[in-house]
Amino acid sequence: VQLQASGGGLVQAGGSLRLSCAASGGTFSRYALGWFRQAPGKERECVAAISRGGGSLYYADSVKNRFTISRDNAKKTVYLQMNALKSEDTAVYYCAAEDVILSRGVLSLAREYDSWGQGTQVTVSS
Repeated sequence: VQLQASGGGLVQAGGSLRLSCAASGGTFSRYALGWFRQAPGKERECVAAISRGGGSLYYADSVKNRFTISRDNAKKTVYLQMNALKSEDTAVYYCAAEDVILSRGVLSLAREYDSWGQGTQVTVSS
């Protein structure tokens, strides 16, 4: 599967952005999906993940109640709605997909994913 992330940009603290990640190839409905971010000098971390069926979600503590992950299998797209953005949310954001065939769980570790998008920069000014 190929992933194309978009929607990043410059926003003031307290603002919102919605990231999109469109997939091509593969069977989208079989994929567990995740959004990761990496700030300069820091490790890549999972901020949100969604299971194959959409029934299980994961959020990092730092983004709970501010970020929402969702998927639209018909459009082969996963979204990350980011509200109440903070300067510490500044990072390159990556989407990831893994064909889990039958698993219903979420994947929150980078090593669990084989397919990655190219990243989109999110910059939050204070």
